[in-house]
Amino acid sequence: MKNDQRNLSPEQQKELFEILKDRFENNMNRHEGLHWAELQAKLEANPEKLWSLNEMEATGGEPDVVTYDQETKEYVFFDCSAESPKGRRSICYDREALEARKKHKPENSAMDMATYMGIEILTEEEYRKLQELGNFDLKTSSWIQTPERIRKLGGALFCDRRYDTVFVYHNGADSYYGARGFRGVLTV
Repeated sequence: MKNDQRNLSPEQQKELFEILKDRFENNMNRHEGLHWAELQAKLEANPEKLWSLNEMEATGGEPDVVTYDQETKEYVFFDCSAESPKGRRSICYDREALEARKKHKPENSAMDMATYMGIEILTEEEYRKLQELGNFDLKTSSWIQTPERIRKLGGALFCDRRYDTVFVYHNGADSYYGARGFRGVLTV
């Protein structure tokens, strides 16, 4: 998260396209019927989205296309790393929670990081859709978007997969753990 210009050099673009294309081709079960050349053209036309994908990759998210919306003509990327992205762990839920901590504050919050990266945190529905594509978060957990009524009471939601089941839990929004991060979604 060092580049505030939000532009990738031609070399960075080339490297990212190679990574994304390889992941795309090796995981066709996530996006059957889609074609890399069309996706690459869409990404080339949206450099700010390419920058966001690079941030997702740089923090360990391993972004990949999970669907194409026929109505909006948009590709949808999720973080598809086996575990919650390593570069986004040990963070509380949002800025309010971060500022409320008196001692041992984490370096950042999930919502602040997502905003900086130009992505959204997965909803519960999106998290469950991700889990239909494979087994994710078997050892870690991921913050998900939390309804305002829960957040107003100081809580936040997170998910993981254990015992071949997706679980949704709650915790104080100011809590943070080395094994909890967040997964993002980006539409292009």
